[in-house]
Amino acid sequence: MSNLNSSFLKEMGITEWTSREGSPQGLEVTKEAAITHAPAQAHHEAIQAEPRAYWWFFGSKPQGDAQTLFQNVIRVLGLASNEWSWKSPSDSLSQIHLPDNGMPVVAFAFGGPAAQKITGERDPLPQLRETILALNTGSDEEIPVIASFDLAQLAAQPKDKSLLWQDLLLAKSVLQNI
Repeated sequence: MSNLNSSFLKEMGITEWTSREGSPQGLEVTKEAAITHAPAQAHHEAIQAEPRAYWWFFGSKPQGDAQTLFQNVIRVLGLASNEWSWKSPSDSLSQIHLPDNGMPVVAFAFGGPAAQKITGERDPLPQLRETILALNTGSDEEIPVIASFDLAQLAAQPKDKSLLWQDLLLAKSVLQNI
């Protein structure tokens, strides 16, 4: 490989591949590169471990295909287990508090009844979608809520999954602007 290509790979943090049948000198370069990149990679993983935002998901607990769909949502959003929690709309909302560290929070309601319960709105789901609502906790803190379809309904009607994606994108944009 040319020196120019090698320098580009090195700048991107990619270790150049060396054949095992090559000289021992090439093997030493690979070991040296691996040692120098290990601390940077560990630092990057530590940064990833700290939550950037917190997601509260409200609705009936998903099961079966709906559970698989929810796991895919978590995976697509790139959320770690410490960045989200599942909450029941029947839980006491006055006991829900924002994180002490000031981390931004967005609530995502699966289904019209869940969205109505946590926001106090009376409109049906089609009117609640694509609107930023507020969580009705009784405190001065306003937590944005995005309403979407119930996961069981989405699992039964896959054509509506694109609407779920639109709602997730809206929630992500809300988080970026908090």
